[in-house]
Amino acid sequence: MSSTTNTTTISSVGAPSRRNTELALLVFAVLIPIFAYANVGLALDGEMPTGMLGYGLGLGLLAGVGHLMVRKFAPYADPLMLPIATLLNGLGLVLIWRLDQSPRLERLAKLQGISNSAAPTQLLYSAVGIALFVGVLLFLKDHRILQRYTYISMVVALVMLIAPIFFPAINGAKIWVSIGGFSIQPAEFAKIVLAVFFAGYLMVKRDALALASRRFMGLYLPRGRDLGPILVVWAMSLLILVFETDLGTSMLFFGMFVVMLYVATERTSWIVFGLLMSSAGAAIVGSVEPHVNVRVMAWLHPFAVFDANPPSWATTDQIAQSLFAFGSGGIFGTGLGQGNSDLIQFAAKADFILGTVGEELGLAGMMAFLLLYGLLVERGVRTALAARDPFGKLFAIGLSAAFAIQIFAVVGGVTGLIPLTGMNMPFIAQGGSSVIANWALVAILLRISDTARRPAPAPAPSPDAEMTQVVRP
Repeated sequence: MSSTTNTTTISSVGAPSRRNTELALLVFAVLIPIFAYANVGLALDGEMPTGMLGYGLGLGLLAGVGHLMVRKFAPYADPLMLPIATLLNGLGLVLIWRLDQSPRLERLAKLQGISNSAAPTQLLYSAVGIALFVGVLLFLKDHRILQRYTYISMVVALVMLIAPIFFPAINGAKIWVSIGGFSIQPAEFAKIVLAVFFAGYLMVKRDALALASRRFMGLYLPRGRDLGPILVVWAMSLLILVFETDLGTSMLFFGMFVVMLYVATERTSWIVFGLLMSSAGAAIVGSVEPHVNVRVMAWLHPFAVFDANPPSWATTDQIAQSLFAFGSGGIFGTGLGQGNSDLIQFAAKADFILGTVGEELGLAGMMAFLLLYGLLVERGVRTALAARDPFGKLFAIGLSAAFAIQIFAVVGGVTGLIPLTGMNMPFIAQGGSSVIANWALVAILLRISDTARRPAPAPAPSPDAEMTQVVRP
């Protein structure tokens, strides 16, 4: 008689961590901006720039810290997000430094009594952004914790959106909160907080919002009482547009909600309603609010400022100069450091920094930047699809939608597709609030991605199974 003991060990099998892939991509994400930095120095002065070593070490240190924290605290996170964000941030620093060397902008800064050295400050803000990135990974162990603060996040977001009303307008828009020489743009952080509220709210209410009362022309029309949420958000976006004259935040706020509403309910009718209401609201406010009306007219007639008798609303040539920059760049551009996009003056360091990209890197360079942004959005959407909980799915899609809408608003405004919104181009434009908030956004997406890709733990072995023996005669 013989006896055998059969025990089966169930091991966890999941996706590989891909941290080494991330590290290899980060090396290229640091080397490419260093090469671009050297290219600008050679074009401007005929020699390597003196600050290239310090810049390379600084960017490499930030990338290394971010990678080590992801490897330690989010080992199964998406391997592409951090390298893409690092590459965009690094190239943005190069473009800002290139504009710092412009004699035209330097003379303008002296006349205004301000400093024209923005690249070192932007590098400091990038370091703060990486610090917040690390903080999110350290303290946000599970993104589902944020669901507990659904309505608290609504209150916080409203405070952030309303606060700029009580501070002076800058360049016609009230989007800044300035205290003691320190300025912050609350809307950049509000988009993250709003995504928390929308995700938590829609997760609870999605069944009621998905119900339809009747079908009309192939669309399921929502019930009248379910239109309340979208009407409230639409009204709030209009109030922001009227009192703060901030077209960008209004578009971002309402657009993000409509996208998340569509994902939660799978009803195309919400997209149709959202587009109709946003178009109606923009038309109404654009016709009665002077600042918005000026932007619309400048969009419709960008070259009117060069007329012999320009109309009263033609007060800036920025859109025209941007179109000139894109035209002179052609397919492959004039080369880094060899363009004239600094004629756009101060706006070249905000949304119009794309004019520098279009002129000096050409259509090919613009497509490369847009491809990087598109890839980052795609990884965010992939994270939403992989998330195992409904809150995580909605949260990730909300953050990705906010990022995508901001890209569309900036690129559309600079290229003349839509009126200017005044929003910052994420990662590459000068702005502390923007770069810090977007690093936090990437960290949250990495946390959701890590949770989604992390393999399930192996079940504990059963003592009964280990002690059971199969006896065969």
